[in-house]
Amino acid sequence: MTVASALVSGNDPLPLLAEEAIHQALAKAGLSHANGVLLFLTPEFARHAQPAVTAAARAARCTQVAGGIASGVFTESGWTVDRPAAAVMIFGGGLALGHPEAGDHTILSYAGGSFPPDWSDSGTRFGASFAGSVGYAEAVVWQQSRLIEPPRCSVELLHAHAEVGVSSGLQLLGDAHLVERSNGYDLERLGGQAALKSLTRTLPPELRQHPAQHLHHLGAVLIDRADSVKTALAEGRYRPIALIAANADNSLTLAEHVAPGQYLAWAIRQPDAAEADMRQTINRLAINSPNPACALMFSCIGRGPYFYAGEDRDLNVLRERFPGLPVLGAYGTGQIAPTTGSGHQANRQLQNAVVTALISKRREEAHVQSIT
Repeated sequence: MTVASALVSGNDPLPLLAEEAIHQALAKAGLSHANGVLLFLTPEFARHAQPAVTAAARAARCTQVAGGIASGVFTESGWTVDRPAAAVMIFGGGLALGHPEAGDHTILSYAGGSFPPDWSDSGTRFGASFAGSVGYAEAVVWQQSRLIEPPRCSVELLHAHAEVGVSSGLQLLGDAHLVERSNGYDLERLGGQAALKSLTRTLPPELRQHPAQHLHHLGAVLIDRADSVKTALAEGRYRPIALIAANADNSLTLAEHVAPGQYLAWAIRQPDAAEADMRQTINRLAINSPNPACALMFSCIGRGPYFYAGEDRDLNVLRERFPGLPVLGAYGTGQIAPTTGSGHQANRQLQNAVVTALISKRREEAHVQSIT
């Protein structure tokens, strides 16, 4: 094997956890050293990250160590979100990590805090961001075995080809409607109706009586032009927006401002539908990458075991489709993926999504495709 992963957890955020994870991964791959290491640590390491990164670099005999602090971490062997843990993936043989070069190769990107605006149009990117946790220092990011400022890392998977897909987990509740009136973060009218009435009409019968009680399962999907919202989802040309409050004047308070002239559809997140969406995403990716060497997954902290009542059914879908495949994943507060389809392509940050990359050794005329 040229790629392997490992997950090690403990009671304290000690460098030994990262070191042991490297040793386990090297043993699985039958390697004495790594050409590159991806390392993700849980928030307990926020104040102790550099010693853990240094320990990983020494154990791997490799200075190309990249990654960051995440809400939680996982591999094909399981996940950890509630105690100190280190998850690693080591690359050997013909695969390695390197500085991104100009070209059409996908860039693995990880940021502490918000999505860097300059990433929107610089290369084709996938990855995640993590905004930090209450009680811990701000998110930390490292590259070439050192903590870096500003907290953002960009690495290319050398000699590798990535098929990137996005599972939004959204089940649409109807077509998109024209936004007619808004006031700050309050959406007042769309499609000829008050916002709350528009939402209520689309809901399943069991949710219509008290829609305000179910806002945490609901969301808005914003697109910029009159188009099939399904097409916009498939091409990544959408922005999911959380619903904050249902108001007495039949308006809805959203997490972001929407402007008249934009188009908005209602959607719901439910575990069974989200799992089905993830399965469709993995099956589509497998068409162009039937025999991947490994997989990288970046999931929302609200989409993993907290969403699926103590299990990560998204991870299970990938493990069922590719038994034994090395997987490295991180739960974060944002997920990064490119759009596809005709017209201008851009990278964007999503929420409540799962971004999956199937990594294979590079083929001639390789291309990257993002599927939602």
